[in-house]
Amino acid sequence: MIRNILKLIIAGLLIIGSVFAFVNGLISVGVWSIIVAGFFVLFHFKNQKNLIAFYYVRKNKMDKAAKVLDSVKHPERMIKSQEAYYYYLSGLVASQQHSINKAESMFKKALETGLRMDTDKAVARLNMSGMALRKRNKKLAKYHLQEAKKLDKRKMLTDQFKEIEYMMKRV
Repeated sequence: MIRNILKLIIAGLLIIGSVFAFVNGLISVGVWSIIVAGFFVLFHFKNQKNLIAFYYVRKNKMDKAAKVLDSVKHPERMIKSQEAYYYYLSGLVASQQHSINKAESMFKKALETGLRMDTDKAVARLNMSGMALRKRNKKLAKYHLQEAKKLDKRKMLTDQFKEIEYMMKRV
């Protein structure tokens, strides 16, 4: 928490410094200090390790993403949305590494903490549905699947829904 406040204080000081630079005719110094202040404000709202882990997940390098996520010591000290995405990413990595119980608990924490985007909530529910099917709990899988369908307003996950429904018929 103190780090987040410190980032905002540094950004504020850089903005004040840029105003003085503009007044004294040092335009390039003022512009650069505004750009650097922008990075401090950006990293206040976006956790660097979450961004790096998102990159590795997107490139399908789950072992590197796991290393980055494991380096976070206290995720509960993050801003709530950052904490939710930390748990979301941890769940994705754990599900790819076939650690079903850990992945399920991480997705639950992510949903409880508060994912912002409905698509991310739908993906978390979809993964929880698949995990419930692996445990032969068809009722819970159906519940999570219905919740995921409600959250998927852009119809991006229709193929995955069909695949889960097909798996449900086989169980």
